[in-house]
Amino acid sequence: MSTKKKIIGVEDLQKKYGRLTFGRLLESHRLSEEASQKDFSKKLKMTASSLCDLEKGRRIPSASRALKIAKILGVSEKLFIEIALQDQLVSEGLEDIKVSVA
Repeated sequence: MSTKKKIIGVEDLQKKYGRLTFGRLLESHRLSEEASQKDFSKKLKMTASSLCDLEKGRRIPSASRALKIAKILGVSEKLFIEIALQDQLVSEGLEDIKVSVA
């Protein structure tokens, strides 16, 4: 029996579940906190309908809004900005361009 843990990265998850979007990332974070959209939206200082639009991919946040959300949640600012920028490129048909924030 092996006790080694396999490290799972974003690429591994995307192969299994599809492309990571800002909405999926945000929703998974909310669900991990077991928060309703109403409560989570208050934490993020936005309306519940704005949160719903972000989670469902109807709206894509700017890099600065993604940064603000990441800071409030205390999570990787780089990841949230990269995913938001990648979503913007995909929405414009430029999915072959990959974003990396230094």
